[in-house]
Amino acid sequence: MFHMFVLFCLCWRRLSGVFGESVSVTEGDSVTLKTGLAEIHEDVDIVWKYGAEKSLIPQISRSGGIVSTYDCPDGRFRDRLKLDNQTGSLTIINIRFDHAGVYKLDINEIKLTSKTFRLSVHARLPVPVLIFNSSQCSSSSQYNCSVLCSVVNVSAVSLSWYKGNSVLSSISVSDLSISLSLPLEVEYQDRNTYSCVINNTISNQTTHLDITQLCQPCLDPPESSNLIVFVSSSAAVALLLIVFGVVIFRICRKQRKSVQGEDITYIETVFHKRKAQTSKMKAEQSVVEGRVVYAPLAMNKGLTVF
Repeated sequence: MFHMFVLFCLCWRRLSGVFGESVSVTEGDSVTLKTGLAEIHEDVDIVWKYGAEKSLIPQISRSGGIVSTYDCPDGRFRDRLKLDNQTGSLTIINIRFDHAGVYKLDINEIKLTSKTFRLSVHARLPVPVLIFNSSQCSSSSQYNCSVLCSVVNVSAVSLSWYKGNSVLSSISVSDLSISLSLPLEVEYQDRNTYSCVINNTISNQTTHLDITQLCQPCLDPPESSNLIVFVSSSAAVALLLIVFGVVIFRICRKQRKSVQGEDITYIETVFHKRKAQTSKMKAEQSVVEGRVVYAPLAMNKGLTVF
């Protein structure tokens, strides 16, 4: 039985070296790839390699007393590698997306032992944003609050609404970088605890819903419509009255000026009866006391013209 257990452990160690250990980390964080050794003995060499090309990065040679690190040919690991001199574990700080890939560890003790790490780097999750959806206000939703939970530029995540510890609804996205929105409708008087959570395989972000602060009751459409109509009508009537008053005032003012600025002279008409004059008289004009008097002209056939 003991021999079978030892055989299983050896097989598992070999399989772990073949398939590798999966490690996930968030962009900007640090990660340590562990050798599994408590201490490096004498005459032990440890070498770390990266990528399909197996580029040499750090190594420890106890026999030669050499501890050295390399930045990779393209310099992507510059100032980011730390090697534990006691255990040989490798720490990568301030992780970037181009640090993802396969890392291979070679431990040359009595015999060569290899170990593989598959490192994946995830984007840092944004904090979900809660938005009161005012477009949902209607006569059927006067007592309900509609809220959208939104995140932008995310991939390989799930977005969920929780009521306490229970999931109400959820939506997931694959590797595509898109924006997600998940609605929730609750009553204004609801006193339960609601939260929106975004998560991936290694981390999560949570925003809690405060109904009393975020949700605002919808106005009753009929009352609001009547109020708008009343205000509009009152404004129109007031404007018409103002215009009518201005017109009347200008007309009265114009008539008053016309009456005051004109002198009216009344001429009394007097008719005089004149006697017929003899014919063939010449027209004479004389000025008497500043008045012009026209003498009658004698016309043929006995016609007298004044």
